[in-house]
Amino acid sequence: MKILLISAFFPPEVGSAAHLFFELGQALLMQGHEVTVLTGLPRYHVLGGKKTYRQRSVIQENYHGLKVVRVFNLDIPWNKPILRGLDQWVSALVAGLAGGILLPSFDVALVYSPPLPLALAAWGLARWRRWPIVVNIQDLIPQSVIDLGVLKDPYLIRVFRKLESFVYRRADLVVAHSEGNRQHIIAAGGDPNKVMLIPNWIDTEAIRPSGRNNDLRASLGLEGNFIVSFAGIMGYSQDLETVLYCADLLRDQNDIAFLLVGDGVEKVKLEEMAKDNNLSNVLFLPMQSKERYAEVLAASDLCLVTLRKEVRTPVVPSKILSIMAAGRPILASLSLEGDAPRLIDEAQCGQCVSPGQPEAMAKAILQIFGSTELRKKMGANGRQYAVEHYSLKKCVKHIESCLTSICS
Repeated sequence: MKILLISAFFPPEVGSAAHLFFELGQALLMQGHEVTVLTGLPRYHVLGGKKTYRQRSVIQENYHGLKVVRVFNLDIPWNKPILRGLDQWVSALVAGLAGGILLPSFDVALVYSPPLPLALAAWGLARWRRWPIVVNIQDLIPQSVIDLGVLKDPYLIRVFRKLESFVYRRADLVVAHSEGNRQHIIAAGGDPNKVMLIPNWIDTEAIRPSGRNNDLRASLGLEGNFIVSFAGIMGYSQDLETVLYCADLLRDQNDIAFLLVGDGVEKVKLEEMAKDNNLSNVLFLPMQSKERYAEVLAASDLCLVTLRKEVRTPVVPSKILSIMAAGRPILASLSLEGDAPRLIDEAQCGQCVSPGQPEAMAKAILQIFGSTELRKKMGANGRQYAVEHYSLKKCVKHIESCLTSICS
């Protein structure tokens, strides 16, 4: 098949969205398909810098065997939500027009959403060029931003709900990564026969259990510490203030160190908060490469997954699968009604506590800190479950089957 992947983010950008579609593209390529990626110019969390990419409006390149077409987008600061909203529409329009003019014909197109405007543009492009379109839904927009209070205007909420429903109804296939997300999509207008559950994947060969006493620990001077880590985007929805409150409660536990790895709009505030409260047990690192991220997980004794209590959509953060693949126990602080707690409970790979409760988080950390056997068991359970259910090879076969079915 000739397959077009459409995503707002792609390497050399670092992040779950970028890595997810890169891994999918590589896997489909290895299965003998012809894969092209339509994306924007790199701008957020770009390893090696973004300057060389921002000198032209359109770049066509071969990226690790994948044909990649990068088109103009606005270089908007990450902490300007209104401008980022504008950029989503501009980028979607440019991507749709560029795709119609620059790209050859394809058998099928697969788009990553959010942003929702990109899914709309991809649908328009697919209808223009007469391709079937598959929409891979990761975050439920607008519900997730409504829950966080970012989107409040009743008129705009109605508009975005209609756009959301339009995408669900008009796509040839909608892919949801969890059952809760699938049910939401159906309730919002998706045809139950066209909404498929295909979980996100993790490359269980690239991320594997390895020794905790690695070079990263040594470079940080944490060889003898019990490391509690968070690695990912440090945004408003991640509720990392609770982690710092928890670190404050455990400041007298000299063996426990908190390692926060990543970047985002909340990072400066978090660093200032840690400094103001003299939290010497908290260390910050910038966003890491995919390979270095595996070292962070290996160096960790316990890995955190956190979301604010306002985040009620049944999301399964992708970092959960990475932690499981690394064979490390998980402590999740998020809504107990979502799909993530059900996954962690079914896999028996960690513990869950209510969001925004630093005392409950501290209690759970101390319990896991006090039992080497419990940590080993949780880590082994997670690894086994990830290999059996979320391996890249297994999930890509499912996607490949869906794409083949749609094409035929």
